[in-house]
Amino acid sequence: MNVPKSARPIAAAIIGSVFALSLLAGYITNTSYATQFREVPNAGPSPHHILGTDSLGRDSFTRLLYASRVSLSLAPAASLLTTLIAALLGSWAGLRGGWSERLVLTVADLSMALPLLFVLIALRAFLPLDVSPPLALVATFLTLGLLGWPSSLRIIWSAARQLRNSDVLLLAHASGINPARIVLRHLLPNLRPVLFAQFWVSIPVFILTEATLSMLGLGVMEPIPSWGNLLRGLEDISVVSANPWRLAPLFLLVLIVGCFQVVLPSREEELV
Repeated sequence: MNVPKSARPIAAAIIGSVFALSLLAGYITNTSYATQFREVPNAGPSPHHILGTDSLGRDSFTRLLYASRVSLSLAPAASLLTTLIAALLGSWAGLRGGWSERLVLTVADLSMALPLLFVLIALRAFLPLDVSPPLALVATFLTLGLLGWPSSLRIIWSAARQLRNSDVLLLAHASGINPARIVLRHLLPNLRPVLFAQFWVSIPVFILTEATLSMLGLGVMEPIPSWGNLLRGLEDISVVSANPWRLAPLFLLVLIVGCFQVVLPSREEELV
Protein backbone atom coordinates (compact mmCIF):
# COMPACT_ATOMS: atom_id res chain seq x y z
CA MET A 1 0.00 0.00 0.00
CA ASN A 2 1.64 3.22 -1.20
CA VAL A 3 0.81 6.12 1.09
CA PRO A 4 2.56 9.43 1.75
CA LYS A 5 5.31 8.99 4.30
CA SER A 6 3.97 12.02 6.16
CA ALA A 7 0.80 10.03 6.95
CA ARG A 8 2.68 7.23 8.70
CA PRO A 9 3.68 9.17 11.84
CA ILE A 10 0.07 10.32 12.19
CA ALA A 11 -1.26 6.76 11.88
CA ALA A 12 1.37 5.47 14.31
CA ALA A 13 0.46 8.25 16.76
CA ILE A 14 -3.21 7.29 16.59
CA ILE A 15 -2.44 3.63 17.29
CA GLY A 16 -0.09 4.56 20.12
CA SER A 17 -2.58 7.00 21.64
CA VAL A 18 -5.45 4.51 21.61
CA PHE A 19 -3.21 1.82 23.11
CA ALA A 20 -1.94 4.19 25.81
CA LEU A 21 -5.49 5.22 26.72
CA SER A 22 -6.51 1.55 26.95
CA LEU A 23 -3.62 0.84 29.32
CA LEU A 24 -4.68 3.78 31.48
CA ALA A 25 -8.35 2.76 31.49
CA GLY A 26 -8.33 2.18 35.25
CA TYR A 27 -7.16 5.75 35.83
CA ILE A 28 -9.37 7.38 33.18
CA THR A 29 -12.61 5.84 34.40
CA ASN A 30 -13.69 5.14 37.96
CA THR A 31 -15.71 2.03 37.13
CA SER A 32 -15.03 -1.53 36.04
CA TYR A 33 -16.06 -2.81 32.64
CA ALA A 34 -18.50 -5.15 34.42
CA THR A 35 -20.11 -2.58 36.73
CA GLN A 36 -23.81 -2.17 36.04
CA PHE A 37 -25.80 1.03 36.53
CA ARG A 38 -29.18 -0.65 36.45
CA GLU A 39 -31.08 2.57 36.92
CA VAL A 40 -29.85 3.91 33.55
CA PRO A 41 -29.81 1.12 30.94
CA ASN A 42 -29.45 2.26 27.32
CA ALA A 43 -28.75 5.78 28.52
CA GLY A 44 -27.44 8.43 26.17
CA PRO A 45 -24.15 10.32 26.52
CA SER A 46 -23.84 12.35 29.70
CA PRO A 47 -21.07 13.82 31.89
CA HIS A 48 -21.08 10.56 33.89
CA HIS A 49 -21.26 8.26 30.86
CA ILE A 50 -19.48 9.80 27.86
CA LEU A 51 -20.79 7.20 25.39
CA GLY A 52 -23.88 6.28 27.37
CA THR A 53 -24.61 2.79 28.71
CA ASP A 54 -25.49 -0.53 27.14
CA SER A 55 -28.62 -2.62 27.69
CA LEU A 56 -27.26 -3.86 31.04
CA GLY A 57 -26.37 -0.37 32.24
CA ARG A 58 -22.60 -0.81 31.81
CA ASP A 59 -20.57 2.25 30.87
CA SER A 60 -19.88 2.05 27.13
CA PHE A 61 -16.77 4.24 27.21
CA THR A 62 -15.16 2.11 29.91
CA ARG A 63 -15.91 -1.08 28.02
CA LEU A 64 -14.52 0.42 24.82
CA LEU A 65 -11.24 1.26 26.56
CA TYR A 66 -10.87 -2.24 27.98
CA ALA A 67 -11.87 -3.80 24.66
CA SER A 68 -9.11 -1.79 22.98
CA ARG A 69 -6.64 -3.11 25.53
CA VAL A 70 -7.64 -6.69 24.73
CA SER A 71 -7.29 -6.33 20.96
CA LEU A 72 -4.19 -4.13 20.91
CA SER A 73 -2.35 -6.31 23.44
CA LEU A 74 -3.24 -9.84 22.42
CA ALA A 75 -3.41 -9.44 18.64
CA PRO A 76 0.29 -8.41 18.51
CA ALA A 77 1.11 -11.30 20.86
CA ALA A 78 -0.65 -13.74 18.52
CA SER A 79 1.08 -12.11 15.54
CA LEU A 80 4.47 -12.51 17.23
CA LEU A 81 3.80 -16.22 17.83
CA THR A 82 2.71 -16.69 14.22
CA THR A 83 5.78 -14.87 12.90
CA LEU A 84 8.14 -16.93 15.05
CA ILE A 85 6.63 -20.21 13.84
CA ALA A 86 6.70 -19.07 10.20
CA ALA A 87 10.26 -17.76 10.61
CA LEU A 88 11.63 -21.01 12.01
CA LEU A 89 9.84 -23.29 9.55
CA GLY A 90 10.29 -21.03 6.53
CA SER A 91 13.97 -20.33 7.12
CA TRP A 92 14.70 -24.01 7.78
CA ALA A 93 12.90 -25.06 4.60
CA GLY A 94 14.62 -22.37 2.56
CA LEU A 95 18.04 -23.28 3.93
CA ARG A 96 17.84 -27.06 3.81
CA GLY A 97 15.75 -27.65 0.68
CA GLY A 98 15.01 -31.25 -0.30
CA TRP A 99 12.42 -33.25 1.58
CA SER A 100 12.35 -30.77 4.49
CA GLU A 101 11.31 -28.01 2.11
CA ARG A 102 8.67 -30.15 0.40
CA LEU A 103 7.21 -31.30 3.72
CA VAL A 104 6.93 -27.80 5.20
CA LEU A 105 5.45 -26.31 2.03
CA THR A 106 2.95 -29.16 1.69
CA VAL A 107 1.73 -28.69 5.26
CA ALA A 108 1.46 -24.93 4.66
CA ASP A 109 -0.48 -25.41 1.41
CA LEU A 110 -2.89 -27.85 3.05
CA SER A 111 -3.43 -25.42 5.92
CA MET A 112 -4.05 -22.49 3.57
CA ALA A 113 -6.58 -24.57 1.62
CA LEU A 114 -8.84 -24.42 4.68
CA PRO A 115 -10.18 -20.93 5.54
CA LEU A 116 -8.77 -19.85 8.89
CA LEU A 117 -12.12 -18.62 10.17
CA PHE A 118 -13.84 -21.95 9.50
CA VAL A 119 -11.01 -23.85 11.19
CA LEU A 120 -11.29 -21.60 14.25
CA ILE A 121 -15.05 -22.11 14.40
CA ALA A 122 -14.59 -25.87 14.15
CA LEU A 123 -11.97 -25.88 16.91
CA ARG A 124 -14.17 -23.69 19.11
CA ALA A 125 -16.94 -26.26 18.74
CA PHE A 126 -14.79 -28.76 20.65
CA LEU A 127 -14.59 -26.48 23.68
CA PRO A 128 -17.41 -26.59 26.23
CA LEU A 129 -19.89 -23.75 26.05
CA ASP A 130 -19.45 -22.93 29.73
CA VAL A 131 -15.72 -22.22 29.45
CA SER A 132 -14.64 -19.31 31.66
CA PRO A 133 -14.23 -15.89 29.96
CA PRO A 134 -10.48 -15.59 30.78
CA LEU A 135 -9.85 -19.06 29.32
CA ALA A 136 -11.87 -18.19 26.21
CA LEU A 137 -9.83 -15.00 25.84
CA VAL A 138 -6.49 -16.82 26.01
CA ALA A 139 -7.70 -19.70 23.83
CA THR A 140 -8.92 -17.34 21.11
CA PHE A 141 -5.64 -15.51 20.58
CA LEU A 142 -3.45 -18.56 21.25
CA THR A 143 -5.32 -20.44 18.54
CA LEU A 144 -4.92 -17.50 16.18
CA GLY A 145 -1.19 -17.49 16.80
CA LEU A 146 -0.78 -21.24 16.35
CA LEU A 147 -2.84 -21.45 13.15
CA GLY A 148 -1.97 -18.20 11.37
CA TRP A 149 1.59 -19.05 10.27
CA PRO A 150 0.97 -20.60 6.79
CA SER A 151 0.12 -17.26 5.17
CA SER A 152 3.49 -15.82 6.20
CA LEU A 153 5.58 -18.93 5.67
CA ARG A 154 5.87 -18.84 1.89
CA ILE A 155 7.10 -15.25 1.88
CA ILE A 156 9.71 -16.02 4.51
CA TRP A 157 10.68 -19.25 2.75
CA SER A 158 11.14 -17.41 -0.55
CA ALA A 159 13.39 -14.80 1.08
CA ALA A 160 15.40 -17.51 2.86
CA ARG A 161 15.82 -19.46 -0.34
CA GLN A 162 17.32 -16.40 -2.04
CA LEU A 163 19.91 -16.20 0.74
CA ARG A 164 20.75 -19.91 0.61
CA ASN A 165 23.76 -19.37 -1.67
CA SER A 166 24.91 -16.07 -0.17
CA ASP A 167 28.55 -15.68 0.82
CA VAL A 168 27.70 -15.51 4.52
CA LEU A 169 25.80 -18.81 4.54
CA LEU A 170 28.30 -20.57 2.28
CA LEU A 171 31.10 -19.54 4.62
CA ALA A 172 29.09 -20.74 7.62
CA HIS A 173 28.52 -24.10 5.93
CA ALA A 174 32.21 -24.38 5.03
CA SER A 175 33.13 -23.67 8.66
CA GLY A 176 31.08 -26.67 9.79
CA ILE A 177 28.56 -24.63 11.80
CA ASN A 178 25.45 -26.54 12.87
CA PRO A 179 22.46 -25.84 10.53
CA ALA A 180 20.27 -24.81 13.47
CA ARG A 181 22.86 -22.26 14.53
CA ILE A 182 23.13 -20.99 10.94
CA VAL A 183 19.39 -20.35 10.94
CA LEU A 184 19.42 -18.54 14.30
CA ARG A 185 22.68 -16.61 14.02
CA HIS A 186 23.06 -15.89 10.30
CA LEU A 187 19.81 -16.40 8.37
CA LEU A 188 17.12 -14.90 10.61
CA PRO A 189 19.01 -11.62 11.24
CA ASN A 190 19.17 -11.09 7.47
CA LEU A 191 15.43 -11.71 7.23
CA ARG A 192 14.57 -9.07 9.83
CA PRO A 193 12.78 -6.64 7.42
CA VAL A 194 10.64 -9.45 6.01
CA LEU A 195 9.82 -10.77 9.48
CA PHE A 196 8.81 -7.33 10.71
CA ALA A 197 6.54 -6.81 7.71
CA GLN A 198 4.83 -10.17 8.25
CA PHE A 199 4.41 -9.43 11.95
CA TRP A 200 2.82 -6.07 11.18
CA VAL A 201 0.53 -7.49 8.49
CA SER A 202 -0.82 -10.16 10.83
CA ILE A 203 -1.94 -7.77 13.57
CA PRO A 204 -4.96 -6.23 11.77
CA VAL A 205 -5.84 -9.67 10.37
CA PHE A 206 -6.03 -11.09 13.88
CA ILE A 207 -7.95 -8.07 15.15
CA LEU A 208 -10.60 -8.56 12.47
CA THR A 209 -10.67 -12.35 12.94
CA GLU A 210 -11.19 -11.99 16.68
CA ALA A 211 -13.92 -9.41 16.07
CA THR A 212 -15.69 -11.81 13.71
CA LEU A 213 -15.45 -14.73 16.13
CA SER A 214 -16.67 -12.63 19.05
CA MET A 215 -19.57 -11.27 17.01
CA LEU A 216 -20.59 -14.90 16.43
CA GLY A 217 -20.28 -15.63 20.15
CA LEU A 218 -17.26 -17.90 19.63
CA GLY A 219 -14.40 -15.62 20.69
CA VAL A 220 -13.90 -13.42 23.75
CA MET A 221 -16.85 -13.99 26.07
CA GLU A 222 -18.78 -11.69 28.36
CA PRO A 223 -18.25 -9.94 30.65
CA ILE A 224 -14.74 -9.33 29.25
CA PRO A 225 -15.16 -6.74 26.49
CA SER A 226 -13.61 -6.92 23.04
CA TRP A 227 -14.31 -5.02 19.87
CA GLY A 228 -16.11 -8.10 18.55
CA ASN A 229 -18.59 -8.59 21.36
CA LEU A 230 -19.17 -4.82 21.53
CA LEU A 231 -20.20 -4.98 17.88
CA ARG A 232 -22.84 -7.55 18.78
CA GLY A 233 -24.76 -4.62 20.23
CA LEU A 234 -25.26 -3.34 16.68
CA GLU A 235 -27.56 -6.22 15.74
CA ASP A 236 -30.72 -4.22 16.49
CA ILE A 237 -30.88 -1.52 13.82
CA SER A 238 -33.68 0.35 15.58
CA VAL A 239 -31.63 0.68 18.76
CA VAL A 240 -28.58 1.84 16.82
CA SER A 241 -30.66 4.39 14.91
CA ALA A 242 -31.94 5.81 18.16
CA ASN A 243 -28.47 5.63 19.77
CA PRO A 244 -25.88 6.40 17.07
CA TRP A 245 -23.07 6.66 19.64
CA ARG A 246 -23.16 2.85 19.77
CA LEU A 247 -21.24 2.92 16.49
CA ALA A 248 -18.13 4.04 18.40
CA PRO A 249 -16.62 0.49 18.53
CA LEU A 250 -17.11 0.09 14.79
CA PHE A 251 -15.56 3.48 14.08
CA LEU A 252 -12.55 2.70 16.30
CA LEU A 253 -12.07 -0.74 14.75
CA VAL A 254 -12.06 0.68 11.21
CA LEU A 255 -9.77 3.53 12.27
CA ILE A 256 -7.18 1.27 13.91
CA VAL A 257 -7.15 -1.31 11.11
CA GLY A 258 -6.78 1.50 8.58
CA CYS A 259 -3.90 3.00 10.56
CA PHE A 260 -2.10 -0.36 10.59
CA GLN A 261 -2.40 -0.47 6.82
CA VAL A 262 -0.97 3.04 6.52
CA VAL A 263 2.02 2.24 8.74
CA LEU A 264 2.67 -1.06 6.92
CA PRO A 265 6.02 -1.01 5.07
CA SER A 266 5.78 -0.95 1.28
CA ARG A 267 7.11 -3.79 -0.84
CA GLU A 268 10.15 -1.74 -1.82
CA GLU A 269 10.97 -1.03 1.84
CA GLU A 270 10.72 -4.71 2.74
CA LEU A 271 13.47 -5.48 0.27
CA VAL A 272 15.85 -2.78 1.49
